[in-house]
Order: sequence, then C-alpha cells, then structure tokens
Amino acid sequence: MTAHPRWRALARTALAMAGAVALSTLGAGVAEAHVTAQPGQAAKGGYAVVALRIPTESDTAGTVKVQLTLPAQHPIAAVLTAPMPGWTEHLTTAPVNPPLRTDDGTVSEVVRTITWTAQPGTRVGPGQYADFNVSMGPLPEDVDQLVLPIAQTYDNGTVVRWDQPRAAGGAEPEHPAPTLALVAGTSAGAGGQGGHGAATAGPTTADGSVGGSDTAARWLGGAGLLVGVIGLVVALGAAGRARRRPPSRHMPGPRGTDRRVTTSSGGRRST
Repeated sequence: MTAHPRWRALARTALAMAGAVALSTLGAGVAEAHVTAQPGQAAKGGYAVVALRIPTESDTAGTVKVQLTLPAQHPIAAVLTAPMPGWTEHLTTAPVNPPLRTDDGTVSEVVRTITWTAQPGTRVGPGQYADFNVSMGPLPEDVDQLVLPIAQTYDNGTVVRWDQPRAAGGAEPEHPAPTLALVAGTSAGAGGQGGHGAATAGPTTADGSVGGSDTAARWLGGAGLLVGVIGLVVALGAAGRARRRPPSRHMPGPRGTDRRVTTSSGGRRST
C-alpha cells in the first residue's frame, strides 16, 4: 500500500530541511575561514589589543609565517607584540613626518610591519587557527576603520595575501583585508583600552601546532540539527503508517444470551 500523499510531502520537506542543514554547516566553515581582526572594533583615540585571527585553509599545508602591514597614512605611535611560544617576531620601522605627539613624548619613527615566523616543528596546522596579538595606540580619530593587510605563508611555499578591499554593498572578495572599525567613545568591545593594552599569546598544542579548532564545534552543532531533522522524518513515517492501519473492531457478543443466576435457595432464575 502506498503512503498517503500528505505524509509523503511532509517527509520530502523534512529531507529537504536536512539537506539545508548540511549545506549551511559546510557553508559556515567556508565563510569563517577568512583572516580577521578581533574583536573587530575599537575606540578612536584609545589603545586596543587586536587579535589577528589566522586560519589555515589548506587541507595539507600549515601556516609558518604571518606578516602584518600597518597603514602608512595613519601611523600609530605605540605598537607592541605579545610573546608567541614557538614563534619569533621581527618589526620594521619607518620615519614619520611630522612627528607624533603622545603622552610619552614625541615619536618620529613608527612600526611599519610585523613578521611572525614559526620555529622548526611549529605551525598552524590544517583545521586550526592562531591569534597573533598586537597592542596599538593611540588609534586615529579622523577615520572610521583601519585596514590591516596580512601575508600568510604556508610550509609548501604558498603565499596568500589578504589585502583585497571590501566594496560597500558589493560581493566579498576572495581574500579580503582584515579591518578594524573605529568608533567614538571607550565602550568599543573587549579590545578597547583606555590606556596601554597588554596582549596575550595564543595557545600551543602538544604537537607544536599553534591555535585552536572551531571546526569540531561547528560540525557537532550541525550534526545535532541533522539528527533532529532525521528524527522528524522517522516520526512522520510512523504517523503515516498509523493512519493507514485499519482500526481494530470489537465484536460484541450475541444478543439475548440466557444468563442463569443461582439463588440462595438452590433454584435458578433467568435474566
């Protein structure tokens, strides 16, 4: 016997939902693989600890070198890096004219690039990311964002340059440059600091790889949704079978059955 059309339609809908869940899980993994600046915004004129989140997109190679280029048109007087276990950092400077005036005095030379290089046996492996923390300030007050281009080098020699501008209202480029939004006031998120910020180093795994993995959490969440949808499909199928099953019929006994009851005197009377 074929299933009722209504239940077949509901089952097809549930299966379509399951496919959508799987595709959204995969899509989330792709969308979140870009290099970003965390927490994403900071206060104008203040100090901030900015975490450059570097994911490894390759399935086989690992990240072994990261280079940040600070904007020359918006020089920043104070730039500090955090110790990163298994990595060495190298800073290059450039003169700035006119010199910058800060609370600590006049600054005539500012940091232009920061390069982190992995020591032997260390890398950001496939499916992992690492945060490279930089304390910087005072941040510019005359712009609404800082563009922070990144060059990412893999241990197979591939170099990915995250330096493409984001067009307002347009499609996102393949390798967009990380940006730090600058807002008025001091409540600009976890990275905003009223004074000099202190950065912390990212985690190092037991095999020498640096960073963490949000891939497992993403897949577990998607799997939970998928299991829920599959359960809905099973429930719909059971309900459909229940509707198709003919109801049991109670067969009443014959009418007019002669029942005899024995009286206390030993006689019998009919009912």
